[in-house]
Amino acid sequence: MPMPPVKICGVSNDEAIVAAAHGGATFVGLVFFSASPRHLGVEEAAKLAGTARSLGLKTVGVFVDPDDALLAETVACCDLLQLHGQETPERLAEIRTCHARPLIKAIPVAAAGDLLRISDYETCADRLLFDAKPPADAVLPGGAGRRFDWSLLAEIPADLRQRCLLSGGLDPNNVTAAIRAAPGFGLDVSSGVEDKPGVKSPAKIRAFLKAVRRAATMDETS
Repeated sequence: MPMPPVKICGVSNDEAIVAAAHGGATFVGLVFFSASPRHLGVEEAAKLAGTARSLGLKTVGVFVDPDDALLAETVACCDLLQLHGQETPERLAEIRTCHARPLIKAIPVAAAGDLLRISDYETCADRLLFDAKPPADAVLPGGAGRRFDWSLLAEIPADLRQRCLLSGGLDPNNVTAAIRAAPGFGLDVSSGVEDKPGVKSPAKIRAFLKAVRRAATMDETS
């Protein structure tokens, strides 16, 4: 099968972006959430976006319940907008109207019932991202290396899978299993390619993307 789309989320330097581009990633994520160790200022994000776009990557702005002012300030850096908070379908419609960017909506998953939210968002979001549901007292909605039961995704219909991304606890060692558990999904990785929170490892990015390519090639020949 072809290599699935991959997003390297939470980049903060050119070296990580170069590793992502050379390894075959599709997207890099720029985080605009002050509680995150991956948070970027607007000027820094603009420079990184320029590097990413020059290498053929699309930039995804990652937000948690953003207000209009933050979106207006940062949207020029973003080819797509990822909403990782409690945004309603109505809020997604407002953001799309104001900013004319494709939208990714994160759906936190801990049990099969969480997938019922798909029906709320599949018509107002261009892509759906499935991430592990954080503990109730967590500060961050994602990027903590938590996994959920990937077998829950088996019920998602094939025609929707091409619009879906799997996130949560991915790393170079388990991404082959993730691809087999969620065929047709794109992949989103953050902490699994870091040396410490907020510091991406170019070597781990390369290893992750190499594992994705290898898994895709194995499926083609099997």
